[in-house]
Amino acid sequence: MKRLRTRYFAQVKAEGRKFTALTSYDTMSARLFDEAGIDLLLVGDSAANVVHGHETTLPITLDEMISMASAVVRSTRRAFVVVDLPFGSYEESPAQALAASVRVMKESGAQAIKIEGGVEMADTIRTIVAAGIPVCAHVGFTPQSEHALGGYVVQGRGDAADELRKDAQAVADAGAFAVVIEMVPATIATEVTKQLTIPVIGIGAGNGTDGQILVWTDAFGMNPGGRMPRFVRQYANLGEQLLQAAQAYRADVESGAFPNSDESFED
Repeated sequence: MKRLRTRYFAQVKAEGRKFTALTSYDTMSARLFDEAGIDLLLVGDSAANVVHGHETTLPITLDEMISMASAVVRSTRRAFVVVDLPFGSYEESPAQALAASVRVMKESGAQAIKIEGGVEMADTIRTIVAAGIPVCAHVGFTPQSEHALGGYVVQGRGDAADELRKDAQAVADAGAFAVVIEMVPATIATEVTKQLTIPVIGIGAGNGTDGQILVWTDAFGMNPGGRMPRFVRQYANLGEQLLQAAQAYRADVESGAFPNSDESFED
């Protein structure tokens, strides 16, 4: 089975089809999602929240991202693996961003990097792409800027729609192979998708985009009691199943039912 390339996503858009993406941070989820035929796996900085327990994505480091990305790459054969550049690893200058991107590509084996930002990141994207590294851009709501944006707020409404369109066009013109568009009105996301020649990946952006991505722990019920975005559809409740399994294990150990004779060695 061959690894997908950037041209696959361009072809899917050209043919009017849809493609799938999920986050992944570890070998077990990556292997399962690859077997399920998910096209793109994003080693997202959302790991700061769902893996490390931080309130925002800001604390996660480049070293931590590379470690997780390496596990995802080693555990997949077909999926196209994209890695977020974390906060603080690319904003200073295009040179800083290129250095971080080179580390990701060399040390993890991933196929692309992702950075947040629109017009202001165009020169940075050009620099990275010129070095031969595919870039996925990210516009609309950008989690690394949640403090500046005033929290988790829908972007691109009213007069802000023009700015969103400009951001999307700027990253496409700079050479990004695809762009994630997050938490924007569905009508605007659909317009942007038609406007751009590169694939658009939606999250909280309606069904008019070329692809869809979700944080896997949200989509499959591994975020019990946590904040659930409106745009998430839960396809399973794995958290409840895991809780029940752990409770059953505890009960069997406490009662002496585990291990039984079949689960023990004889002399």
